[in-house]
Amino acid sequence: MTDGRNSARSYQDLRAWQRAMDLAAECEVVSRRLRSRSATLSKQLQRASISVPLNIAEGCGRRTRADFLRHLSVANGSLLEVETILLLALRFGTLRELEAKAALELTAEVGRILAGLIRSLQPVTTGH
Repeated sequence: MTDGRNSARSYQDLRAWQRAMDLAAECEVVSRRLRSRSATLSKQLQRASISVPLNIAEGCGRRTRADFLRHLSVANGSLLEVETILLLALRFGTLRELEAKAALELTAEVGRILAGLIRSLQPVTTGH
């Protein structure tokens, strides 16, 4: 969300974006391992993991809080997609637990950070 600050740097200061970038990098490593075993899961993992930091950055550049929240919601959806792809690869036997462990841990961490960011941006409602 732009507010007169240098928006080219502001999204990079977000912990959610920083850790989502770490997740995308880890998923690239996992994707390379997956490629020979399941090209479909490999490509989908790359696409979904890259979508998380991209949507955080794009949302941060939007002019309204509602637009930012919408992009954070898309980022969260992509994050759940990453988690599901990893769980499918484990279930199908195309990944071993040790190969998916770091990515799954990062997925959980990014999810917690995103949830906190979304909560902090949502309007406070009174109970009347």
